[in-house]
Amino acid sequence: MQPGEGRGKELVCTDQGHPPATGHRDTPFHSPPPSSPAHDLSPSENKLEEEEEEDEQTATSLPEDALVEILARVPYRSLCRFKCVSKPWLALCSATDIRRRSPQTLSGFFHLDIAGHTLKFRNLSGRGPPMVDPSLRFLHESYDRIQVEQCCSSLLLCQCWNSSSEGNNCDYVVCNPATDKWTVLPLIVLPDQEDGQPYNLNQSVFLGFDTIAPSRFVVFVPVGRYGEESAEVAIYSSETGRWTSVQSEWGNNTVLVGNPECVFLNGTMHLTTYDFSVATVDTKGKIWRKIEIPRSPGYTIASIGHSQGRLCAWRIDDDHDCQLYVWVLEDYDSGKWTLKHTVNVLELFGRHCRKGTESYTMFAIHPECNLFFLTDGEEMTVSYDMDSQKVQVISTSKEFLYGLPYTPCFAE
Repeated sequence: MQPGEGRGKELVCTDQGHPPATGHRDTPFHSPPPSSPAHDLSPSENKLEEEEEEDEQTATSLPEDALVEILARVPYRSLCRFKCVSKPWLALCSATDIRRRSPQTLSGFFHLDIAGHTLKFRNLSGRGPPMVDPSLRFLHESYDRIQVEQCCSSLLLCQCWNSSSEGNNCDYVVCNPATDKWTVLPLIVLPDQEDGQPYNLNQSVFLGFDTIAPSRFVVFVPVGRYGEESAEVAIYSSETGRWTSVQSEWGNNTVLVGNPECVFLNGTMHLTTYDFSVATVDTKGKIWRKIEIPRSPGYTIASIGHSQGRLCAWRIDDDHDCQLYVWVLEDYDSGKWTLKHTVNVLELFGRHCRKGTESYTMFAIHPECNLFFLTDGEEMTVSYDMDSQKVQVISTSKEFLYGLPYTPCFAE
């Protein structure tokens, strides 16, 4: 199997569905102004104007409500392409109500540049301008330095510093780069703190967000020293704007790996641990589980993600034959996993043997289909379609070796 199949083509899922759109439009649409006479135009200008008139007629030949309902079901990437058809289509496809209801899928990855200083965004297709502004300009109006810690579907969790920040103190900010909306997390004050002072968020902070309920998000903070088990977990709800503290029920010797090894799925936060398991807790802090991850050769800690509504775990055996193992959790209560796929990573990169300290990483899985994203950490990043067994080279220039998967959400 040689890398490079499909180079330059847009990555798409083969069996991808979208939920039906609901609601009604709140943005009025107006018919375009009548065209000016064309008798003074050249033949080429006449033809161009005739084409624009046809586009305008197409855009207004359907009732407004029907047209809105149709466009609200079109994926956002397609809406972006439709904007180029004509000015009427630009106006239609830029409408807030249509964008808010447009079904979304994985659009690309936030990542750092080669120097590791500047945040960038790479479209899934590898072409065109970034889907969103990676500079997060709306945050720079209030902060001098911004560091992205995690991306949960459509929201970013950032550490932000300004000129008044003292020492390592900073604000933790949850923001939506598609709408420029952001929230500063309040400091945590735990009931049993003797001094009553706010708890400094210097531990791992885990963001939970689901596009099914785009008006709210949650944040989990296991309270304790780094590298030690946590006796308490603080949970923030954007609905209440407050933190609550609950006693951990994960048991002894549960040491969390930390960001970005977390998944928020079906109202539950999933966190990897150093004892080869997944620790879970729901948003109310009432349902706690520890689920052992299947073992494979080597001692690499597994990574986790979600695809098609199910929790996935994967591990690459870099110490032996560079085999990739991907499992799917079938049942939470029994902790039953099914081996979904296994493949030799060297073949995906067109190599016959592992040299020296070469190390390979699978850093993401597509949330809606069996598409994996892998890197050698040095110069090449590829995607692998498990169904078709096709490999596509994404980058060979060291500019994109790892990224946080991002799905836009325009709902407010």
